[in-house]
Amino acid sequence: MDLHDLHDLRQWLPQAIGVAERWGGQFGPYRTHDAHRVEHEAFDEAFDRMAKRMDDNYPFFHPRYAGQMVKPPHPAAVVGYLTAMLFNPNNHAAEGGPATTAMEKEAVADLAAMFALPAHVGHLTTSGTMANLEALYVARQLHPERGIAYSAECHYTHERMCHVLGVQGHRIPVDDRGRIDLNALEEALSSGRIGTVVVTTGTTGLGAVDPVHEVLALARRYGARVHVDAAYGGFYAILGRSGLAGLDPRPWQAIAHCDSVVVDPHKHGLQPYGCGAVLFPDPRAGRHFAHDSPYTYFTDSDLHLGEISLECSRAGAAAAGLWLTLQLLPLTPDSFGRILHADRRAATTWATLLHQSPHLELYQQPDLDIVTYFPTPPHPALSCIDTASQQLLEAGMNAQPDPVYLSVLRADAEAFTRRHPHLKRDADSARIMRSVLIKPESEHYLPTLHARVEQLAAAHH
Repeated sequence: MDLHDLHDLRQWLPQAIGVAERWGGQFGPYRTHDAHRVEHEAFDEAFDRMAKRMDDNYPFFHPRYAGQMVKPPHPAAVVGYLTAMLFNPNNHAAEGGPATTAMEKEAVADLAAMFALPAHVGHLTTSGTMANLEALYVARQLHPERGIAYSAECHYTHERMCHVLGVQGHRIPVDDRGRIDLNALEEALSSGRIGTVVVTTGTTGLGAVDPVHEVLALARRYGARVHVDAAYGGFYAILGRSGLAGLDPRPWQAIAHCDSVVVDPHKHGLQPYGCGAVLFPDPRAGRHFAHDSPYTYFTDSDLHLGEISLECSRAGAAAAGLWLTLQLLPLTPDSFGRILHADRRAATTWATLLHQSPHLELYQQPDLDIVTYFPTPPHPALSCIDTASQQLLEAGMNAQPDPVYLSVLRADAEAFTRRHPHLKRDADSARIMRSVLIKPESEHYLPTLHARVEQLAAAHH
């Protein structure tokens, strides 16, 4: 975290202990047990060893880290999480965490409103993988004899979850922007073997946004459902539904008419891992998780969160962290949207700089805030680009005292030459550079970041 965030934490964290002390004091004294007591000296020694091991990390908080889609949580999320963690609530059932269960329902309602869902049933999960599993589980229950279609560039979790659920998966090719190919999808749908189509608003590789509105029309024509994997890009609905930041509003507006949607607050949503969410616009979807437990679900006549989910125990602290964050940064264009605007501006600005660079080339125009590019090769061939990209990755990470942390993405030869037909196709694939500008600080740092990456690319030309 940056210095401003650490300053906030120093001010706010003691309040977490004060809440626990005030609340616990009302129940009267009791005799404590020394079975779990440790000496201060022992703690100091163990903590010092742990602190040293934490040095083995990448600076996720710093804009010189432009690799994966990770960043530290907001200080409010940390304080909210820690405060609730001192109570250790379990949001599986209301009696496991009355306060955090209410917070979860309110936070999930905020997420549903972000997508303009007409109604909803949903809950937080420990990850986007679990959220997608729940959505595909409902898909299987509704169409037990039909399969699930997903694009060749969707997250690998969908293919994996099809195996887990015993459902046939249908891998659909993508177009020259990394989006699900509509012609190939219609051909697959016409077979009558597909019950649900997965669309992605922000693929984890390229950040591509599938044409949800066009897929929805196709799917309805063939009697299929549509599931939206918005785990990475979902918060862009704040801007996208109104066409802000240069985004096409049609995919974002169509989400409200789909059958399920997944979003990860632990990505753009400023939350610590793990905090995913699954939402169904039709509240009747909860019936597919119906079960009973002889020792829970006895304090509330409404459905408990555990009765509308596959997961059982879940940290109520995750709900508290998200709830507190959304109280301070509502999901509106002029509040939370300011963060996304900065991320998006950083990405489009870098794309412009890459167009102008003699040492770097843009792979494709970013849809959201993932920028893909590659070093200009000495010879126009995929094998040269692959080698140069790996060299740039290693040079950036190992450079001292001025490192940059990037990541690579493997692009197959057909996808590459569709975008850059002048390149010699002398390999089956080539690695390219991939940078996720998920921190708003990237906007200010971008001139420095671009200059450094360009410098490293020129040095290895």
